[in-house]
Amino acid sequence: MKLRSTIFLQAVTVLIGIAALFVMIRIPLTEGRAATLDLLSIYTDPFILYGYAAAIPFFITLYTTFKLLGYIAQNKAFSPNSVKALKRIQYCAILLVLLIVLAAVIIRLFHNNEDDPAGFIALCIAAGFVTIVVATAAAMFAKILQDGIDIKSKNEQLQHEAQK
Repeated sequence: MKLRSTIFLQAVTVLIGIAALFVMIRIPLTEGRAATLDLLSIYTDPFILYGYAAAIPFFITLYTTFKLLGYIAQNKAFSPNSVKALKRIQYCAILLVLLIVLAAVIIRLFHNNEDDPAGFIALCIAAGFVTIVVATAAAMFAKILQDGIDIKSKNEQLQHEAQK
């Protein structure tokens, strides 16, 4: 992959992180149920705090993706560090799916009877599906990368034995 492409993808990763951070700071201030709360009450709301806690695996995934793109830019794509990064992305995505499903269940069970949770649950289903796709892709890429590393080391070992 060309250096420009990886730098572009790293920039996109940073922009996604900035946009997510902006949404996490701004949306609670404008959300319907928090419109009447003071600033301290907004950021001590249990569901908003849950959202912030659930964002931790998301930001870990973004950081790991940034590092993985750095390995690719340095032509170290076929390295154990790349496999570790992909596995970390996979585990964070699985954790994020579980947290999204838990949020949907919490909202479904404990929502105000006057509120309609269908929109939030639909967003949870869509986000969960996307996150499952990311986890599956990361697992597949990690497996392919590990197989490539194994083949490369086996070839190097055979070449070393042939030279003796």
